[in-house]
Order: sequence, then C-alpha cells, then structure tokens
Amino acid sequence: MTALTHELRASYAFVERNFFLTRRYWGWELAFLVYSVAGALSISLIGAAAGDPRLILSLMIGAIFWNYLSVVFSWIAETIAVERWEGTLEYTMMAPVRRWTQLMGSCLYAMAYGLVHTAAILVVLVLFFPELELTHANVPAAAAFMLLGSFSFVGIGIMAAILPLLYVERGAQMTFVLQSCLLLVSGVYYPIEVLPPWMQVLSHLSPATYVLEGVRGALIDGLPLTSMLDLVWPLVVMGVVLIPTGLWAFGRAERYAKRTGKLKRVG
Repeated sequence: MTALTHELRASYAFVERNFFLTRRYWGWELAFLVYSVAGALSISLIGAAAGDPRLILSLMIGAIFWNYLSVVFSWIAETIAVERWEGTLEYTMMAPVRRWTQLMGSCLYAMAYGLVHTAAILVVLVLFFPELELTHANVPAAAAFMLLGSFSFVGIGIMAAILPLLYVERGAQMTFVLQSCLLLVSGVYYPIEVLPPWMQVLSHLSPATYVLEGVRGALIDGLPLTSMLDLVWPLVVMGVVLIPTGLWAFGRAERYAKRTGKLKRVG
C-alpha cells in the first residue's frame, strides 16, 4: 500500500507538471483554442448553409468529439517531445519512478485538459446555434462512449509516443501524420461508407469510428447504450489490448533508446 501511494503521488506530480507547462505557454494554448473553435464553427456552418439541422448536429458532434480525442492523443503522443524540448528527458527517464506512473499522469492530465478544451468549444457552438434541439439526447450513453474512446486512444497515444523517442529529428512529425490518418478514416465529418472499400477496412480499426457513431446515435437519435453494443465491444477490446501493448512497446523502446544514447540527443 505504501508503494502504491508513492506511485500515485508520483503520477499526480506529472499531472501537476503538465499543468504548469500549460500555464507557462498559455499564449499557445489560447491560440490553439481559438483555432479549434474557428475550425469547429467553419465545419458546422456547412450544415447551416445546407439548411439541414441534422447535418449541423452531425458535423458539430464530429468537430467537438474529434477535438477531444485528438487533444488526448496529442498530449500523450507528445510526452517525449515535450520532455526533450524542456531538456528534462534524460532526467525523467532516469528518475526512480515506474514508467507506467509517468504515463498514467500524462494520460490523466490529457483527459482532463481535453474535457476543459472541448467544453469551451461546446459552449461557443451552442451559443452560435441556439435553435438546435437535443431534447431526446441520451447524455449518459454519449459520456460512456467518450470514456471508452479515451482508453482506446490512450493506448494508441502511448504507442505513438515511441516515435519521438526513437526518431529524434522527425518523430513528432510522424505522430502528426498518424493523427491525420485517423482523422481521414474515422468518419469525423462524413459517413465511412463514402470511403473506398480498402479505407473502410482501416476505418474499423480506428476507435474514433465507433466513438463518433455511438455519440451521434446517443445525442441525435437518443439511443441507449444497450442498443449499440456492436459499437461498445470493439472499444472495450481495443482498450484492453492497446494499453498493455503500448506499455510493453514503450518499455522496449525506452531500453533501446538508453542503450543507443538517443535520450541525450536533442535533435
């Protein structure tokens, strides 16, 4: 119990450290928030131009919940890049804490930050489109899909964090490419049926596909979670498989980076 308490306190220390980083670079965070709000409004206005309230809701949900998932993914995937940028990577990797402790702190902060960031965008969109009705929305079901999707994206984010660790000069760019591919195949702004057949296969490997379809069903059609179990079980399986796999792969990559001297490199 004492060891567990120590690890939990260490995880909270990483949460607090990430908060201080956000506060230090608040100008960049504000710029990113404004950009995200402008992007969500631009997408939603396509539905307004078409005069279709359902299309507006579908696009809004895509913009809002993809923003949450992408923020969670980015914060976790850029954990190593931020450490290297701050010049603390070698010290952090040599600190007497378990690696899952550090990654858990980063994941918890990523989800908390994503919720705050997404809530701000939601408030702006609701004020911009006050005529939209969500009287039949099933909010608990939508929240459940968000939670399940968060765990799935945590696993992908941990694996993506390996790229900046192994590829010092271009690892961060590779994580951005991976995020862009997930955006393309996940049906964020359009149904996946419009994709070529080979891309539809890839879309079923993305947890965002199931999250967005489930959230749309819950908020637009008011469907309960029990009627969308075909979307729930893939997210559960992905979360159970991807998080342990990500931790295992990160441990292997860390040992390789220490052995080859990549921790000391700054680009």
